[in-house]
Amino acid sequence: MTDYKQISKAVISRLPRYYRYLGELMEEGIERISSNELSARMKVTASQIRQDLNNFGGFGQQGYGYNVKYLYAEIARILGIDRQHNLIIIGAGNLGQAIANYTNFEKRGFIIKGMFDINPRLIGLVVRGAKIRGIDDLEQFIVENEVQIAALTIPKSKAPEIADRLVKAGIKAIWNFAHTDLSVPDDVVVENVHLSESLMRLSYRVCSMQDERERREKEQLS
Repeated sequence: MTDYKQISKAVISRLPRYYRYLGELMEEGIERISSNELSARMKVTASQIRQDLNNFGGFGQQGYGYNVKYLYAEIARILGIDRQHNLIIIGAGNLGQAIANYTNFEKRGFIIKGMFDINPRLIGLVVRGAKIRGIDDLEQFIVENEVQIAALTIPKSKAPEIADRLVKAGIKAIWNFAHTDLSVPDDVVVENVHLSESLMRLSYRVCSMQDERERREKEQLS
């Protein structure tokens, strides 16, 4: 049996991309594909693909390649999206409502059971079937609806307090959009999504390319 704890985060981070491309192959009616053909589509080396998948037992046959449907299902199993995950959203502002309105989450097994906010003007509204509730109902709702995951789309000043309440109520994973690092027990998973940091990395890459282009132009003129 594969010990997934020993597999690097880099490998795990590539699995959703494999899953997406395999889904596109299925939509095109392609039943099998070689690592070289998948490499050409994904712009990842064939050896990298084979190494990544070998972490989980391989799945390919020499001279045949990969069965697309089977590999798609296996990666779904590895990622845990072949089962249902109940999710709540803390913070029903623009970002929270955008997440609730994203239909692809349901296709991946993430069911939004409810939303929470402190704004009385939002409480009682329904976003794609998810009712916005007051934060006082948080713990009871988590227990009654067997919620495993919570998305935090709240100001960073409120995030640590809410995270503590979530952990005590039994939440095992936090999708953190608040611009702060959370301190949680080792058995609680936190996935941080810092949108501004991502934008700054993008800025760096754009500026680096622009600087390099200007440098080359100067060299050509000199």
